[in-house]
Amino acid sequence: MPAQTCLTTGDMEQATSSALATAGKRYYDMAARGDAASLRQNAITSLATDFSGIENAVKDNHANLAVAQPAPRPPFLLKAEGTEPLARAEFLCGVFGAQGQTRDSAVFVIPNLPPGNYGIVTLDAVSTQGAYNVSFVLQQQAGDWKLGGFFVRLTQAAGHDGNWFADRAREFKTRGQKHNAWFYYGEARELLVPVPFMATATTDRLYDEMQTVKPADLPPVELAAGTKTYKLTDLFPVPVGQEFDLVVKYQSTDVSDSGRTFQDNAAVMKALVGKYPEFRDAFAGIVVRAVEPSGRDYGSMLAMKDIK
Repeated sequence: MPAQTCLTTGDMEQATSSALATAGKRYYDMAARGDAASLRQNAITSLATDFSGIENAVKDNHANLAVAQPAPRPPFLLKAEGTEPLARAEFLCGVFGAQGQTRDSAVFVIPNLPPGNYGIVTLDAVSTQGAYNVSFVLQQQAGDWKLGGFFVRLTQAAGHDGNWFADRAREFKTRGQKHNAWFYYGEARELLVPVPFMATATTDRLYDEMQTVKPADLPPVELAAGTKTYKLTDLFPVPVGQEFDLVVKYQSTDVSDSGRTFQDNAAVMKALVGKYPEFRDAFAGIVVRAVEPSGRDYGSMLAMKDIK
């Protein structure tokens, strides 16, 4: 099996660590200027040919990044060996103990990763507009570190950090509110890592706690509402400003009649809260989206206090 190796700052050569930090700062400055064109010029070919996601991320975030003072974290160097892309490349970084990860360790799991040397560079960007983690995945090509991925994540949702969500999840767990606990644990894990394919000792522990409250009736599942039954396909939380809402999606044959679909959405909201009254303790509102087979959808939103 091809080897997958991770080097922390203490393990790699100083020149490599400096080169990664320099590249990360250079790409941060491009993003803060809104210079997506330069980022694209410095991207690996596979990313440069489909750059719309990066362009949108730069457009959405450059104003906030421009007024922040970025502070780099120690980078990671990932080495993937072999001749073919790895279906599931797993990199264990730092020191691991008998119980698994330790305070300063990390695990990165990346699917379909071609062989090569990669850097993970994260900068903490804090300003009056908010606190962000800005991360770059870099690939070494011809002695240069090319852009392979760009992630901008707020470190808070609805005005709270990951530790707050973890504490709230534990409160919900002690009250027997498994659905609320499940979603709050998930949000905590999301906020406590700068990239979605990273895990730490803290997020591993939260994952273990999360599994103890996993509801047996997560979508896909049917929901009875009056004389009709709806097939729920997804259920997940989303921060909206300073509020934390719950999104539910369900299958619809046709959403072109907005009046009828609005009534269906309202019925789903009422039935969902009726079945799970605990949601009133955890979410400020519910967003319901009726989704056609084509993917076209129609959404409605109500504050929780208005769902009778």
